[in-house]
Amino acid sequence: MGVVYNRLAGQDVGRIAALSDGIFAVAMTLLVLDIHLPETSGVHSEAELWAGLVALAPRLVAWLMSMMTLGIFWLGQQTQLNHLQRADRNLSWLHFVFLAVITLMPFSTRLLAEFFSYRVAFFLYWANILFAGLALMACWLYAERARLVRVDAPPEIAGAICRRIIYAQALYAFGAALGLVHVGLGVAFILLVQLNYVIAPKLPILYKL
Repeated sequence: MGVVYNRLAGQDVGRIAALSDGIFAVAMTLLVLDIHLPETSGVHSEAELWAGLVALAPRLVAWLMSMMTLGIFWLGQQTQLNHLQRADRNLSWLHFVFLAVITLMPFSTRLLAEFFSYRVAFFLYWANILFAGLALMACWLYAERARLVRVDAPPEIAGAICRRIIYAQALYAFGAALGLVHVGLGVAFILLVQLNYVIAPKLPILYKL
């Protein structure tokens, strides 16, 4: 009985997409809730208000990075799901693992915002991105092996998905290495990488990434 159930369970790709949309929406909402206005008791002039807003810069940078990170991963998962004819129990659980990593993004973002100059906070943030990428790659590789990809999917889609994840993670890893020199350098580089994927400029090299 268990074998029959496991073979029939989790075949609806739409249910995975619906759960994903909800989790990404909650994660994005939690990010902005961690940005608080300057304390009114400490603001008595325009200059003090500006100073209070400037003090929010680390939180705003962390928020921007995480919003782009979540958007990139949401789009990446959506691309995979759009090219599947069905799912199965194992693929559903793999996507569940991916989403579990995504739910950690508000935590790693807050940690980075609170301890912006600390390498430990930065590397934990990078690890969050790394494990999300590995989980998403595992989802696609399993879908291919289990022959869950649509028969009419473009032949180049498999290579495009794998290359995009590998190139992105390599660039993020380089950003993490820069963080060893200075956290600010690592953060700036990761921001540039994310902007490249969000804007997708049609440049000879960057467009291929």
